[in-house]
Amino acid sequence: MSADAKSLWGPLTEGLTIPRDLDLTNRARALEQLGVTLSAHRAQVSQVKEVRPQRDAALLVSSCQWPVRAHRMHHTTQEGAPLAAHLARIAPDTASWRTGPPSGIAARLLLAAHHALTTPLDQPLPTGPRVSTTAARSRSTTTTDTATPKQPALTEPAAPAARLGSVFK
Repeated sequence: MSADAKSLWGPLTEGLTIPRDLDLTNRARALEQLGVTLSAHRAQVSQVKEVRPQRDAALLVSSCQWPVRAHRMHHTTQEGAPLAAHLARIAPDTASWRTGPPSGIAARLLLAAHHALTTPLDQPLPTGPRVSTTAARSRSTTTTDTATPKQPALTEPAAPAARLGSVFK
């Protein structure tokens, strides 16, 4: 599995098919690997630029993870969801992704875009990180052995030690 595929795998790629040899260093190849045609990509970039301020659009489109966001947008469009309506939900200047160190704004914006694209329009966007139980389970280093039956709970209280001592005398 490529380093790019490993680093991206998790909540941001849930529900998407990510190639094991994904190469984000070559944007055109990555878009091709993810099944986003050149015409679909142009349409997505245009829609992002229409609904997002210029700076936000530039941050989204220029990020190294853009091909995966483009794949998510393509997936959203194929499901019949209105892409522009989803992206417009990121708009408020007071959004939580805008707070924090400037060096992390692109990552926070990508996460906000992910939430906007994966949250139904009739539901509010999450205000904090959303936990993906599927991704968490798959990355867990511990496993629960479900084959071993659990001990049954005691139904009666244990006998006091003094009474047990008298039984064995």
